[in-house]
Amino acid sequence: MKRDPAPRRSADPDANAKARVLVVDDEPSARSGLEKLLASEGYAVWGAENGLAALERVDEVAPDVVVTDLKMPAMDGLELLARLRQRDAPLPVIVVTAFGEVASAVAAMRQGAEDYLTKPIDVDALLVSLERAIERRDLRVEAENLRRQIRERDDQGLRGLVGASPAMQSVYRTVRQVASSRATVLVTGESGTGKGEVARAIHALSPRAREPFVTLQCASLAESLLESELFGHERGAFTGADKRRIGRFEQANGGTLFLDEVGEIGPATQVKLLRVLQERSFERVGGNETLRVDVRVVAATNRDLGDDVKKGRFREDLYYRLKVIHVEMPPLRVRRGDVLVLAQHFLARFAEENRKRVVGMSDEARARVLSHAWPGNVRELENAIERAVVMCQGERIEVADLPADVGGADLGPVGIRIPGSSMADIEKHAILHTIEASGGSTKRAAETLGISVRTIQYRLAQYAGAAAPSDPEPPSGDH
Repeated sequence: MKRDPAPRRSADPDANAKARVLVVDDEPSARSGLEKLLASEGYAVWGAENGLAALERVDEVAPDVVVTDLKMPAMDGLELLARLRQRDAPLPVIVVTAFGEVASAVAAMRQGAEDYLTKPIDVDALLVSLERAIERRDLRVEAENLRRQIRERDDQGLRGLVGASPAMQSVYRTVRQVASSRATVLVTGESGTGKGEVARAIHALSPRAREPFVTLQCASLAESLLESELFGHERGAFTGADKRRIGRFEQANGGTLFLDEVGEIGPATQVKLLRVLQERSFERVGGNETLRVDVRVVAATNRDLGDDVKKGRFREDLYYRLKVIHVEMPPLRVRRGDVLVLAQHFLARFAEENRKRVVGMSDEARARVLSHAWPGNVRELENAIERAVVMCQGERIEVADLPADVGGADLGPVGIRIPGSSMADIEKHAILHTIEASGGSTKRAAETLGISVRTIQYRLAQYAGAAAPSDPEPPSGDH
């Protein structure tokens, strides 16, 4: 039997297609009819006459979904399914069988088939099955991309820091450069931007990684208690001090001490903190013994300490001692390309914590998340996604699962207003803006937005005539 011609690998034949489909059937008329039907529905379609030919064709055309008959010579549909599961687990397979072979179809479902249809094929049922299969594949691929990004971050010691925007790339570079030193670091930025995660990353990448990482929230304590928390106290140092207390500096000896909201400490404690940074020594409250420690200090604040110095609220010498290295955490509104990546990161985490099978967001929910201004920054986004995962009833977060105030009349991600723009407009602006910020790379843009490369390529084809950015990278087999 004559093999179908090999497809062209240029972008022309399938650039505007909904998806790439491989039809496997040993009956030429059935295969040809199904190919023509799917092509008329906007799919790029290729054919193979049995399982062996299908395996070769999969390597050639990298389909998004396979539709296969079960009964075929050389290699039947069940064996083909097993081989595909070993090679490309996310690749969805829809099996087609005669009515009397339903038991075989059920066996195929148990082996991982996406769906099964009985002959004669119901066209509407096939189209619905295809759409669902492709959508689920995209969700699985997006989830795997996210897991890969998180693994890479963890391998680099940047656990908790998520995002590929230029602003975050600058943060990553600084963190890596300063981690090996013992220099004091001041992390500034609005509340909820992730200053604590920067401190943890610096510690994790440093030679002190195996030593203690100790945190103190300076804003939550009165100055008298803060001094005791920092330096400890001796028994009888004050009323209620019935035993010696070891302070945070001693607890962090050899490691890192993270002073959160350091701008809130009072004048007396500022003096003592300055001495520790200069001399690396101190006395416990009520004690005379001078203690020496080896501690790397990372401090954070959402205040403008430079302005506080001018107004006499913060010591200038302490300010410069803390600001040997300065890391500025960008607010979420200037790293809008990271919003969906962060959302998917939190989605995966909270789905695991709550033991729920939630793998993505609907287009409407994604548009709402993109359009929100996130004044509370990453912390607000994290809380919103946790709420959405808890409320979600299916595999995807819907608009109803998000907090009511998400996606109101905020300024959109690239200067458009919501409401007043369609979701298609929001998506278009987000994709084009992110590709531009990614230097024209659809692969990096896809990772930033948390969607598949195939989705971006499909959307760019739709935007043709709207000055869509060109992609210097070949499409390859990345979907």
